[in-house]
Amino acid sequence: MLSLTFNSTRPTSSFLHTPFLSSPLPLNSHHKTIKLHRKPISAALIPANPKPPGKLYQPFRPPPSQSPIPPQFRDLDTTARLDVLTNRLGMWYEYAPLIPPLFQEGFDPSTLEEITGIAGAEQNRLVVGAQVRESLVQSGLDAETLHFYENDGAGLLYEIRLLTVSQRAAAARYMAENKFDVGDANELARAIKDFPRRRGDRGWDSFDYTLPADCLAFMYYRQALENRDAEMKTSALEKALSVAVSEPAKTWITKELEGNDVDAEGGNGSVVDGVKVPVVRLNLGEIAEATVVAVLPVCGAGNRGKEVEEAPWEYGSKGDFGIVEGDKDWKRWVVLPAWEPVVKVKKGGVVVAFSDARALPWRVNRWYKEEPILVVVDRRHQEVVSDDGFYLVLSEDELKVERGSALKEKALKESLESVSQWKDKGRKESLGSVVIVVRPPKEDTENEFAEEDWE
Repeated sequence: MLSLTFNSTRPTSSFLHTPFLSSPLPLNSHHKTIKLHRKPISAALIPANPKPPGKLYQPFRPPPSQSPIPPQFRDLDTTARLDVLTNRLGMWYEYAPLIPPLFQEGFDPSTLEEITGIAGAEQNRLVVGAQVRESLVQSGLDAETLHFYENDGAGLLYEIRLLTVSQRAAAARYMAENKFDVGDANELARAIKDFPRRRGDRGWDSFDYTLPADCLAFMYYRQALENRDAEMKTSALEKALSVAVSEPAKTWITKELEGNDVDAEGGNGSVVDGVKVPVVRLNLGEIAEATVVAVLPVCGAGNRGKEVEEAPWEYGSKGDFGIVEGDKDWKRWVVLPAWEPVVKVKKGGVVVAFSDARALPWRVNRWYKEEPILVVVDRRHQEVVSDDGFYLVLSEDELKVERGSALKEKALKESLESVSQWKDKGRKESLGSVVIVVRPPKEDTENEFAEEDWE
């Protein structure tokens, strides 16, 4: 297994050379920001005319404001509006709507930062946060909840910008009740957005999508299933239980904590018999957003497992560019997020690609059988030791995943005297232990915004 860390590079020169320009274009320094707080504001800093369109470089601008400008600011001229922003006169959501009109007059974020001292990223948070707050006001959110966002609420509301209007209201109440900070708000928003994508995952139907707390609890529950360390898994389950609100969610998590098997869901069923290996769905863009990834060789499920044995055992990055090299040539590789079960496979890891999930030893929902899966295997652990573990085996000339207890029973039927004798002989009945099963990403069609939900 190879872990790669991506670090953004910094410009080494203070000038940008481009074939489109006859002379170097100076870059703004990241370390020397000049902030001007002059009163009265000099008219020389105000652009006389808007910048002409069609230039090579168009700086990022916050979205047009859809928040109404408060009455006390509507009749102010440009200089007075800049003074309001410079001195933060009023509540943040009152002066935030003043920013977009200034861009229409020809200002850009860097110029506005020099004049008012409000950084470009903060300008964006203020504008978007004010839009989110206005949508909450229009939806009828109670005044007590809105009061929580009076001071420094822009960052909190910015985090829930991608939620629908109804989701925003529920999330805003939950954040206010639990005194969330920006980090907590970001985690909650991700949990709510991710929940519909996990349809069909173990326990999904036991959590209530309309409750932000249940969405957060389900995220902690999934993290627990992905953790192979017993102590950390228990800690994550306890965290999920402390957050869950609905009774079905609490019951499901409690059964998992107590080690009880969970009942299947009707005829088709979902995962049963207390599966101990994490099954996760890869999110769209998850690898692109990851700062650390794992690179593993990929094998097909055919050819009687020959590729599994021949795949590279050791591989690593070399040189300034981190070029991946294995101990032998190999055609196919896959990049996965650095999930904990994957990171623990230091060497000997291999990924087996199955066309569907019928190779798994548990009953699965119909859509599992309609999509391919990747099974990450640790070839260092080939001896079948754990009854609850899962192992990759060659059965009837096909690669399959079998439970440890089933393999031991099969060994006994083959006239071995005892399980201990079977183990003492060091007989390897598997090609490796399964550490995680990965489902492919898919478009989020279950939670697309309605037209009226867009801001």
